[in-house]
Amino acid sequence: MTDASPTPSTGQNFVPAAPANPPPPPVEARPAQPVPVVEKPASAASGPLPAHHLADQLARIEDKCSRIEDKYARSEALLSRVEDKVENASTRMNEAARQSDLAALRTEVRSLSDRTKRLPGAGALVLAAIITAVLTVVLMVAVQRLNLQNMLPPPR
Repeated sequence: MTDASPTPSTGQNFVPAAPANPPPPPVEARPAQPVPVVEKPASAASGPLPAHHLADQLARIEDKCSRIEDKYARSEALLSRVEDKVENASTRMNEAARQSDLAALRTEVRSLSDRTKRLPGAGALVLAAIITAVLTVVLMVAVQRLNLQNMLPPPR
C-alpha cells in the first residue's frame, strides 16, 4: 500500500527544482512565499486498514492492470499493422527499383546493339583488305617502273 507523498508533483503546489546556476536576483526582489506542506491524516498511521478496504484497493489495482493490458494489446496490434504496411511498401519500392534497373539495362543493351549493327560486317572487312593489298602492289610496281625511289635521300 502506498501513501500519498506530502508534496504533490503537479498542480498549484508544485515547486520546480532550482537551476544549477541561478541568475542573480533583481535589485528589488520580493521574498518568496513559503509552499504549504500537505500533512498526512493521523488515522492512516494509527493502525492497519480493514480487509474490505484492502480488497477494494486490490480490485482497483487489478482493474488498472487489465486496462493497461488492453492498451498494450491494442498498441501491439497497431504496431503489427504498421509493420505489415511498411513491409508491403518496401517490397513495392524494391520491385519498382528493380523495374527501373531493368529498364535502364534494357536501354543500354539496345544502344549497344544499335552501335554493333552499324559496324561493318566480315564481307566488308575482307573486301577492304583485298583492295588494300591490290593497291599496295600496284603502287609499288609504279614506283619501281618510274624510278621514283632515286628521289628519296640515301640512308645514312
